[in-house]
Amino acid sequence: MPDLVIRHIDSLMAERIKTLAKDRRWSINDVVLHALRHGLGLSAAGQISNETLVDAGSLVLGGQWNLSEKAAFQEALHALSLARPTQLAPEKAAATSR
Repeated sequence: MPDLVIRHIDSLMAERIKTLAKDRRWSINDVVLHALRHGLGLSAAGQISNETLVDAGSLVLGGQWNLSEKAAFQEALHALSLARPTQLAPEKAAATSR
């Protein structure tokens, strides 16, 4: 199996990975593999599924939202799901351009 190196993991994500590993008594590698499988919609056997870590359709919106607000929120979620990590972490982009 190939090995991958993942760079530019922020400290919040690293701490979350470590916490999950400790809580579940898994290795860090197992936590990352689990997150990747579920985030990519893959089963442990390598089969593609429709399950992801966050299903935008299952989110419950609190408060009173009209149809246009709900549509705008869903559009924003979709845009975030397509964004590159560097688009969502401008402090990393600024640090690398120095």
